Amino acid sequence: MPAHIATAAPVAHAALLGLGVYRPRRIVPNADIIDRIDSSDEWIRTRSGIASRRWADADETIVSMSADAARAALAAARLDAEAIDAVILATSSQMVLGPSAGAVVADILGMHDTAAFDVSAGCAGFCYALANAANLVRAGQARNVLVIGVERLSDLLDTSDRTCAFIFADGAGAAIVGRAEQEGIGPVAWGSDGSQTAAIKQDKDFQQYFAEVAAAEASGGTSTRPYIRMNGTAVFRWAVTFLEKACREALDLAGVTVDQLDAFVPHQANIRITEALIKALHVPDSVAVARDIAETGNTSAASIPMAMEELIRSGAARPGDTALLLGFGAGLAYAGQVVTLPAIAG
Repeated sequence: MPAHIATAAPVAHAALLGLGVYRPRRIVPNADIIDRIDSSDEWIRTRSGIASRRWADADETIVSMSADAARAALAAARLDAEAIDAVILATSSQMVLGPSAGAVVADILGMHDTAAFDVSAGCAGFCYALANAANLVRAGQARNVLVIGVERLSDLLDTSDRTCAFIFADGAGAAIVGRAEQEGIGPVAWGSDGSQTAAIKQDKDFQQYFAEVAAAEASGGTSTRPYIRMNGTAVFRWAVTFLEKACREALDLAGVTVDQLDAFVPHQANIRITEALIKALHVPDSVAVARDIAETGNTSAASIPMAMEELIRSGAARPGDTALLLGFGAGLAYAGQVVTLPAIAG
């Protein structure tokens, strides 16, 4: 007779217990970018809603920014590092394949023998990681999970590229997911469309790059490193035609109507996409809408937690409010869920 395999004891509910962010020191206004892309401050603001963004200095790494955001999240949740059973880190800009950034961050924070792994789901990465964290808690596999969204997209920018140079930025956000007496994280609505990978992608893989370097060395020519490229028109068209459905699915799964929302936190990709979603969903004027993109830019996987923190810090929303999150981007992938907003540090 086969052995009886035990299973972990599940729990009923998971919630966000604390939230922290790290914003790089260097503020880069549009004026610092416009000459290289033959543009203007007005054009950038009209096109994207961005007035400035933050780019990391050399000492502000994927790992260091993640660790700082995580410390703030732990403080907000009033937990020590020893209480964390798993770390899930979402990023698309870690420039090494291994070890996982999550494992390195766990070690820096003083976590010992803690499960840790990275997730690559583009700008939807934080919401993907959040869904997995909530399911780990509900399944009884973890008491508390540290979820991090972090990017150093300035490392992947061609600063002369008019389509990308003004959009992408750096930063980190972290949240603690743990057990709760009532549900604080709704079921995830997620999906992807791999047929549209060309809309946002690295323009060459590293095998291609290494081959170009070798050929250049042999011929005395030059090679060009990989950069992130985007077809903004294709992304905008997909976003405004498809993401309304994703938002409504997330609301339906959580049993919440748009009129019951206190806040809406879409990925900070473009203010025009945000405004289109507000209109399509008939979001009431009473709902606080994240517009962190104006001062932070598009930080991809870090966008959602950073925008959540800004809403709470500014007083536009409060811990305990009901919010709809929606991450979307490269893949093209999306993920969204209804959550109860957590406490923030400080």
